[in-house]
Amino acid sequence: MSEKRNSILCPGCRKLISRDELFCPYCNLKRPGRRLPDIFGRWSATPAEIVRPLIIINVVFYLLTLLLAPIQFGNLHNPLNFLSPGNQSLLVVGATGSMPVFHLHRWWTLISASFLHGSLLHLLFNMVALNQLGRITAEIFGLHRFLIIYLISGAIGFYVSTLAGIMFTIGASASICGLIGALLFYGKSRGGEFGRLVIQQVRGWIIGLVLIGLFLPAINNWGHGGGLLGGLVLAALLGYQERRPAGRIIKQMAFLVVCASLAILGWSAFQSSFYFFK
Repeated sequence: MSEKRNSILCPGCRKLISRDELFCPYCNLKRPGRRLPDIFGRWSATPAEIVRPLIIINVVFYLLTLLLAPIQFGNLHNPLNFLSPGNQSLLVVGATGSMPVFHLHRWWTLISASFLHGSLLHLLFNMVALNQLGRITAEIFGLHRFLIIYLISGAIGFYVSTLAGIMFTIGASASICGLIGALLFYGKSRGGEFGRLVIQQVRGWIIGLVLIGLFLPAINNWGHGGGLLGGLVLAALLGYQERRPAGRIIKQMAFLVVCASLAILGWSAFQSSFYFFK
């Protein structure tokens, strides 16, 4: 029993090792058994499990926006509007676009908008995509790179759409497109049969996004394109787990990005309480 408690999964390569190792015998990670520095390892047994708390945060903020404004039930001719929160509540909680960013100087909304959705169908579609693409991206790039790519590529996508003049926008799709861009880089970089399969799956998602952008109204194609490009560039800069395990700099970057994002979401929830109780 004591041996089992003294064994851990290495945070770098996810292989079973002794907690007392000074260096991981597989990936050479220094002091893999230390508990304090790598807080992300506590969130999930495998990198892919980080997708679950991200989905929970999206659902919580969707419910929050519904509480802040009367619910629009939509109609049979437009199911896209079913259970839609009001634009005022979305703005209060952190919607982004050229109006919130340039006129209200709410730059932090470039992060918070990725966790807001305009209807139940909007939320469901994005969470299905996040669950599928997020898991494979987290396994390929590792937990820390995944968090950086997901959070920063969403902000890049929204910034691009803001510069393009999109007045008001929300949704996780810019971040999800960042995952698509990262997987596109991985498939091209790795090559081989597995790389080809990844490219094949990514191509299907890209075709779907193009069709949605062409036929559905109010789709932020600038955000999709900016997010995809951001994810591709970030993946090229950060590399992936198979080629090089995440080092101290990447882990510190992930820590800072996650802390900043949590602070922004906390501020969004806090200030929305004033709107709710006024």
